[in-house]
Amino acid sequence: MPSTTPSTTPSGPVAERDVPPSAAPAPALPARALVGRLLAASRPLSWVNTAYPFAAAYLLAGGRAGVALVVGAVFFLVPYNLAMYGINDVFDYASDAANPRKGGVEGALLDPGLHRRVLVAAVAACVPFVAALVALGGPWSWAVLGVTLFAVAAYSVPGLRFKERPVLDSLTSSTHFTGPAVYGLVLAGGEWGRSAVLALVAFFAWGVAAQAFGAVQDVVPDRQAGIASVATALGAARTVRLSLALWAAAGLLLLAEPFPGLLAAPLVVPYLVLAWPYRSVTDEASAAAHGGWRHFLVVNYAVGFLVTLILIMIGRS
Repeated sequence: MPSTTPSTTPSGPVAERDVPPSAAPAPALPARALVGRLLAASRPLSWVNTAYPFAAAYLLAGGRAGVALVVGAVFFLVPYNLAMYGINDVFDYASDAANPRKGGVEGALLDPGLHRRVLVAAVAACVPFVAALVALGGPWSWAVLGVTLFAVAAYSVPGLRFKERPVLDSLTSSTHFTGPAVYGLVLAGGEWGRSAVLALVAFFAWGVAAQAFGAVQDVVPDRQAGIASVATALGAARTVRLSLALWAAAGLLLLAEPFPGLLAAPLVVPYLVLAWPYRSVTDEASAAAHGGWRHFLVVNYAVGFLVTLILIMIGRS
């Protein structure tokens, strides 16, 4: 997935990004090409990371397969990701252009002339789904949805830029993925039992660990650009160890789940294995952590498959 030193808005190179979208002329693109750029900005390989938690939580909480499930799943599949990643790509363009990792599955590099179109498309894609979900839900679901959408915007937009506030960057990023699960639970009218709370806290800890570890590989370029992150603040080695501790904590929390939920506890092991070699990495050599990070996508899909099997068992028990 994708995804840092004072918490105030930094000056210098960062200020160049903390400005409204480029007013450069929009390139003339056929409709199909524009849609392709928008889809690329939404990170299709990561769609499941937000739609799946919503749908799983909704169904396990007793929600029925109906309009609310379909609308919510489609929203968290595409429009939500277009907003989350598209907004980030627009306001991070200057730093992304200098980052060799961007331009592929780890981040789209959007032509500046497309920035306004991306922002407009993100809002336009989200509004009808949000309106429908508001109509289908109640005050508590509205509150959860509002917090989740605020986290999406606050992570990247100028004036807030939570992604440049150490620790808050990791907490906000994890909210992007845990939020849909909490929303699914609330929308379905599920109970906040011990099992649900343990699972959600473990998922949140996993998300914080993932974002923090992902920031390690960018310690050097982030510091050179004056960008703050949890990794630039704590240092590469301490950030990796924090991630290891959080993944281990997530596993311990899941061990407290009743059977068969506790079978999910060992699923944190692949993440521990990926990060362990970098527990003592120096700040200067922090780019080497990309060697572990680039395997995350495959691990996420494999773990997701196993989680699905466990959830099927829970649903039948």
